[in-house]
Amino acid sequence: MSDVHPIPREFIGSGPLSGTVKVPGDKSISHRSLMFSALAVGHSQVSGLLEGEDVLSTAAALRAMGARIERGDDGIWHIDGVGVGSLLQPTTPLDMGNSGTSARLLMGLVASHAIDTIFIGDDSLSKRPMGRVSVPLSQIGAQFSGTNGDYLPMTVKGVIGAAPIQYRLPIASAQVKSAMMLAALNISGVSEIIEPIATRDHSERMLRGFGADLKVEQDEDGTRHIFVRGEAELKPQNIDVPGDPSSAAFPVVAALITPGSEVRVTNVGMNPTRTGIYKMLIEMGADLTFVNEREVGGEPVADIIAKYSSLSGIDVPPEIAPSMIDEFPIFFVAASMAKGRTMTSGLDELRVKESDRLALMAAGLAAIGARVKEVEDGLIIDGSDGEALAGGAMINSALDHRIAMSFAVAGQNCLNPVAVDDISPIATSFPTFEKMMEELANG
Repeated sequence: MSDVHPIPREFIGSGPLSGTVKVPGDKSISHRSLMFSALAVGHSQVSGLLEGEDVLSTAAALRAMGARIERGDDGIWHIDGVGVGSLLQPTTPLDMGNSGTSARLLMGLVASHAIDTIFIGDDSLSKRPMGRVSVPLSQIGAQFSGTNGDYLPMTVKGVIGAAPIQYRLPIASAQVKSAMMLAALNISGVSEIIEPIATRDHSERMLRGFGADLKVEQDEDGTRHIFVRGEAELKPQNIDVPGDPSSAAFPVVAALITPGSEVRVTNVGMNPTRTGIYKMLIEMGADLTFVNEREVGGEPVADIIAKYSSLSGIDVPPEIAPSMIDEFPIFFVAASMAKGRTMTSGLDELRVKESDRLALMAAGLAAIGARVKEVEDGLIIDGSDGEALAGGAMINSALDHRIAMSFAVAGQNCLNPVAVDDISPIATSFPTFEKMMEELANG
C-alpha cells in the first residue's frame, strides 16, 4: 500500500438506502482456507474467497513456499497442497502487504518448518508489533530478528524437532492462538494452547474439517484448552466461504443510521465468536432480523435485514470485545448518532491494529461534530439522538481500511460531506465497498 497514490473521496448521504447486497467472503476464513489447503496433501477447492489484497498476500506467500494456488475463470480457487512439514524455502522475502493476519499466522506456520525467510510489509503493517507471536514462538526454538526488535522487516528461522507447546494466551487474540496452532501442526506430540477468554474459533472448526486431531475442553470459568496433535496429515477439502460479518456491519450500520432505509445482506457468517456487534446493536434498539439461517461447511450462516432505527446508548461489557474487536470503528459511528451515552472499555487491542483505532476514531468523530472522549482503553460517546452530525471534515484514515469505511458510512447522516484522505486501503478487505454503497443509494 505504501506505493499506492492516495485516493481521497467525499461521502454524503443522498436519502434512504435500500436493496439486497452480498459482502465479500469472510477474511478470517479465507486466510485459513488457503493455509490449511496448502498444508493438506492433494487438491482443495475454495469458493467465495475474499479476493482482497490481504488474502492475496497470503496466497502469494504460500505459492512461494511450494503450494500451487490458482483462480479459475468461474471464481473458484484451486489449491494443491504440499503437506505439513513439506513447505519449501522461499527464494525472496514474503511480502505481507497490509495484512497483520497473514504476517502473524504465517510466522506460526514457518516457525516449525525448516525455513529461513524475511517477512516484509507496507508502511502501516511495519508499525504493528509482532512480539505477540514472535515471543511465544521463540519458546519452541524458532528465531526472530526484527527491526527495532519487534517490527517488520523481520527475519524468521524455523526449527525442526521442537518439543510440544504448552502456551497460555496473555491476551485475547485469535491471531496468536492460530499462530500457535499452526506451529503445533508440525511438532511431534500433543500441544496445548490455553485461552482464558474465547476468541473466534474458525481455526478449530476448519482444522477438524481437514482431519486434524484436535480437541477442545472448557473449564467452569470459560477457559478453553485446545489440544493439537502434531505431525498432522491434513486431507483436502472443498470450502464455501460465507460472507464476512465484519464487512456486513458497514451496510447494516449504514441502514440503521440513515432515515427510511431497509437493507438486506445475504449469506453472512454468524459464528457466535464473531457476532458481538449485532448483539450490541440489538441492545441499542436496532431493528435487525436474521432469516434463512443455515449451516455451510460447519459455519452458521444467515441473511441480515437491517431497518433504520432509533438507537440508544449502552455500556458495552469488556468481555464481549473479542467477538467484535474489528467492528468497533463502525460501532462507534452508530453510537455517535444514538440517544444518550455509550461507554466502552477493555479495548487496548484497538491501539495495535492497522492503526491506533481508538485515537483515530475519537479524533475523526470529534471532527465531524460528535461528542466523544478518549480514555486509556475505550471511548465514551454522547450520541446525537439521531440528528445528523455536522460533517465537513477531512478524516485521517492512517491507511486503515476500517477507519476509511466507517467514516464513509458516517457521511450518510451528516449535514456536510465527510472527506476521507485515502480510500485505497479499503481494497485490502472490501474491494466492492464503493460500488455496494452506490447500489444501495440508488435503491
